[in-house]
Amino acid sequence: MKNPVHIDLQVTGMHCANCSARLEKALNQIPDVEASVSIATEKAHIAYHPDKITPDELIKAIQDTGFNAHFLRDFAAEKRSRASALQTQQRQFILSALLTAPMLIEMLLMATDTHFMLPYWLQFLLATPVQFWIGRRFYTGAWSSLKGGGANMDVLVALGTSAAYFLSCAVWLLGLDQPIYFEASATLITLVLLGKLLEARAKGKTSSALEALINLQPKTAHVERDGVMQEISVDQMRLDDVFLVRPGESVPVDGIVLSGNSGVDEAMLTGESLPQAKQVDDKVYAATLNGQGLLRCRALAIGSHTQLAAIIRLVEQAQGSKAAIQKLADRISAIFVPVVVSIAVITFAAWWMTGAGFSAALINAVAVLVISCPCALGLATPTALVVSTGRAAQAGILVKDAQALERAHKLGVLLLDKTGTLTTGKPVVTDVLPTTAFSDAELLQTAAGLAQGSTHPLSKSIINYVNNQSITIALNIKEFPGLGLRAELNGESCLLGSPAFAIQSGLSIDEPRILLLQQQGKTVLVIARAATLLGYIAIADQLRDSSRAAVAKLTAMGIRVVMISGDNQATAQAIAAQAGISEFRAEVLPQDKAALVETYKVVIDKTTGFRVKPGMTVGMAGDGINDAPALAAADVSFAMRSGSDIAIEAADITLMRNDLMSVVDAISLSRATLSKIRQNLFFAFGYNVLGIPLAALGMLNPVIAGAAMAMSSVSVVSNALLLKRWKPQTDQPIHD
Repeated sequence: MKNPVHIDLQVTGMHCANCSARLEKALNQIPDVEASVSIATEKAHIAYHPDKITPDELIKAIQDTGFNAHFLRDFAAEKRSRASALQTQQRQFILSALLTAPMLIEMLLMATDTHFMLPYWLQFLLATPVQFWIGRRFYTGAWSSLKGGGANMDVLVALGTSAAYFLSCAVWLLGLDQPIYFEASATLITLVLLGKLLEARAKGKTSSALEALINLQPKTAHVERDGVMQEISVDQMRLDDVFLVRPGESVPVDGIVLSGNSGVDEAMLTGESLPQAKQVDDKVYAATLNGQGLLRCRALAIGSHTQLAAIIRLVEQAQGSKAAIQKLADRISAIFVPVVVSIAVITFAAWWMTGAGFSAALINAVAVLVISCPCALGLATPTALVVSTGRAAQAGILVKDAQALERAHKLGVLLLDKTGTLTTGKPVVTDVLPTTAFSDAELLQTAAGLAQGSTHPLSKSIINYVNNQSITIALNIKEFPGLGLRAELNGESCLLGSPAFAIQSGLSIDEPRILLLQQQGKTVLVIARAATLLGYIAIADQLRDSSRAAVAKLTAMGIRVVMISGDNQATAQAIAAQAGISEFRAEVLPQDKAALVETYKVVIDKTTGFRVKPGMTVGMAGDGINDAPALAAADVSFAMRSGSDIAIEAADITLMRNDLMSVVDAISLSRATLSKIRQNLFFAFGYNVLGIPLAALGMLNPVIAGAAMAMSSVSVVSNALLLKRWKPQTDQPIHD
């Protein structure tokens, strides 16, 4: 069977966590369909097989569950649709408030011992449109939920308000000697509408970071076609189009500089505040802001293939994913409404049996139903994740899924690849040391010829040092990962590799001289031809400016930092000392990195050799192709943007700044996010743990219960929005 196709659908009609859980369950019951539904983003992310089911059939399945869905529109259209829906909610609330106000005034006057009573018939006329016209959404939602075999917030609201309304009708029409509660049912609906309105406004702010990214996309571009400069829509651009970026303009698409020099502000992409110098052959990215120079560029990626589009997709993907902690809320939400209805029935029966009277028993049961809103519980986790993943993107941290962000806060040990992670990944030749029988030129020519057949960063540094001189390319190259390579050059067998590789090959080398270079943090390569030693080339990779400060911060956060390097012991020790790392592993072959990650995940009994308990949560940061297995094996993995596509694909979090300090930021944000989620869950549970017993004991008026329920969701979303205040650790000074 072919690989599944993924689609995102915008869902309307969900009111609480039970709604999203019910829809998710219904979709996952369809053969060959796997779905995740988010109440915070109101989207369904679905994996399906097109030969088994079509998107239209998926939409029909959603409609059969009692909701509606449509294909994702562009962000502007979706924003207009949300604004229109919000206006409708506002109009409904205002009308409901106007109809309820006279009855509410009557109730407030009674609280001050001022006896004023609206005629029953007038109360009936005011309450009926609120109950059945403005409040019809609760009945339709409740019916859809019950028909689908579940129960949601609408069931609670419909039951509670209907009980108060129909009791009042019976008292009025039958002339019973009981109080009426038209004002209670109308006020409850009005308060619930107010809560949903405030919640919708707050939820709209959670995606502001994503909206800001989308709004950065330029609308027009200056393109050279047929020798004429034209201003066209960015949507009309083609690959290899030559375009100009004038001072102060945004780059329209991803491209490469053909001519010109400038500084480009890439803060929206990387979070880096300083402009990046751009010259010929440098890449530029869509939506970044050009400085003072004029740049002439060629388009390399357009439309959905630009870096900005990829970031937007990743943010949307992360916002729609679910963290493990949300499973607790989902399990509770699934049984929440039936349990609340049971408590309400018990409350009614207990009060009636103790002689409180039908009216008092019913009102206390209504208060139980109304206070028990499951919305806050469902919103506690996803709203915090939506805000934090958007904020992370603004700081140049792209989170692949919510579970990675959740796991990062528990990180116990972080393994750091040396080259390209701690260091710049751009090693340069520092020493050319031929033996007495050979010249510098002969040594370099041989080394460069061998290096031409390798993609290793050390090989590239040799080629760059030779600087495009006439080089004879080696044949029959055979690489030995982590050691070096053998090849034929001018008919002779040659070797380029580590001192250990040279010794294995039977060469006699100057070990004291090599050790001295290694203790300076340099990597030494040995070059030989026809079993004859030609000499040594020493190469050094500079530590990133922020690496030492980042290691200090990680250590201060209680994280055990371990450096992994394929270099020998002396070189690895020197680099680790420069970075302030006390623990390192040297001479680690690429194929052994993943196994090393696994050793930190478990604790082994040294006597029996058996696993005795789980180890620490292990993180891995790297950038190379050979880091990909280790990145995949780690609990949380970080990839530098400058690294290979394979490494980025394997990693959970991509660091757009190529800066180890971004790892600090990611962990800091993870901790802040989990803190907010715990606070939200506390608020959500707290409302119900305190409110339900008070309502059951008759200590909570249904109107007050309705107000508390309305504010519970608002408080959770508002608390999540405080994550927007999170600032990257890079903004804070480091004290060594």
